[in-house]
Amino acid sequence: MSLRIEHRIGKLAMQLALFEEGVEGESFPFALAEKSGYQFCKGKVGSMDAHKVVAAIETAAKKEQIIDGSFYRETHALYHAIIEAMQGVTRGQVQLGTVLRTVGLNFAIIRGKPYDNEREGEWIAVALYGTIGAPVRGLEHETLGLGINHI
Repeated sequence: MSLRIEHRIGKLAMQLALFEEGVEGESFPFALAEKSGYQFCKGKVGSMDAHKVVAAIETAAKKEQIIDGSFYRETHALYHAIIEAMQGVTRGQVQLGTVLRTVGLNFAIIRGKPYDNEREGEWIAVALYGTIGAPVRGLEHETLGLGINHI
């Protein structure tokens, strides 16, 4: 029941979130995700409202058919992965606008089977990378978060 080293879903989610479009020779996260048989998507979100960040990620996952919104277990697994990633971004306190903070984030969502044993089922990972800080341009710093949950 070991995690397949070449299929680490969290590491790959982080690589996709960190990936910058247009950088020559940097398509490896996409190729590796496809080779691993994972479903995945990328996006961007910026807001002072945590619920808007959650909604943007959930909407992308449904639109790109990473999850089926008609199954509670899939939406629930995604929600927990998002909240875990947001805790990393916000250093444990998932608050933004109420404490005068805003975020600008790239996100990646990956779904797949990272274990050798098929009975371990599918997992979902959400990675966030970007900036957090006061709602004044130039008064922010980098931040990173990762959430992984079983479906």
